[in-house]
Amino acid sequence: MALIFAIESSCDETSVAITRDGKLLSNVINTQIEVHQKYGGVMPEIASRLHCENISLVLKEALEKADVKLEDIDAFAVTRGPGLIGALHVGMQCAKTLAMLYKKPLIPVHHLAGHIYANEFNEELKFPLLAVVVSGGNSELVIMKDHMNFEIIGETRDDAIGECYDKVARVLGLPYPGGIPIDKLAKEGEHTYHLPTPLSGEHTYDMSFSGLKTNVINLVHNLQQKGEEIRVADMCRSFQDVAVGMVISRAVKAIQEYNVKQVVLAGGVSANSYLRSEMVKECEKLNAHIIIPPMWCCTDNAAMIAKVAEHLYEMKVFAGLDLGVDPNWSIEKWNEFQN
Repeated sequence: MALIFAIESSCDETSVAITRDGKLLSNVINTQIEVHQKYGGVMPEIASRLHCENISLVLKEALEKADVKLEDIDAFAVTRGPGLIGALHVGMQCAKTLAMLYKKPLIPVHHLAGHIYANEFNEELKFPLLAVVVSGGNSELVIMKDHMNFEIIGETRDDAIGECYDKVARVLGLPYPGGIPIDKLAKEGEHTYHLPTPLSGEHTYDMSFSGLKTNVINLVHNLQQKGEEIRVADMCRSFQDVAVGMVISRAVKAIQEYNVKQVVLAGGVSANSYLRSEMVKECEKLNAHIIIPPMWCCTDNAAMIAKVAEHLYEMKVFAGLDLGVDPNWSIEKWNEFQN
């Protein structure tokens, strides 16, 4: 193991973490949520500017908390993608500069791999494994037969589930990000609104959330035009039942077909209480072991990037200083840097 310095800046969190021999020494996160709330979503240009302002402050605090110096670091890791291109560039330039100055290896890390490996802060991963990756930008089912071995068996054909939550929350007059208020209100409501389940008749692991989102928006607008009351809690429950149900039904099918030893939740939406409880119930029925990530690891952070980097350091997966970001980087193609 080694002393790893990791940077995460793929969206609206600027984060730096430092680990030694697998132990987390520091994990500093500067979030921009309050800034973006007034716009109802992340504004890419603003996010990039704030990363530029915050990166040096976060870096300094992470070093102080870990009580280490930059010259002590064995490798610098950074999120290469996916994410917002401008935001990714800030973290990338910082990591490349440090790697060049201190003549240490540069480790490119896939953002979604970070979310999956965040579960290692709870317990060891066991294979074959099914990763249910759900966030504001991604919705994927990934089979892992070994460490750093990723096979996407299903993904969203349009919007990610987290994006869908945010847009439904906006039309219902709920704050951004939408996942927390919808999850909370859904517990108070009943499934009284009929909403379609996309791809329900297809034999596929793929998901689709755009039609569900549009249906909710149209239904709300129609009710408003008729002057009818919108039962917000009931709408939240109806929407969440369908959206999360789509994820769960496909995960159950994958658990059975691939005979996995373990299931892990990953990504921002893995903080959803309904998804967590229902996945635990289904895994118990199928006698499948499930790991639920700690809540602090559900949002973007550099600790999860460092956790992946520990494995890549042992595998000697390093990149040159000509490394560029890739906002659409597929998790199946991370190994283009493998020697």
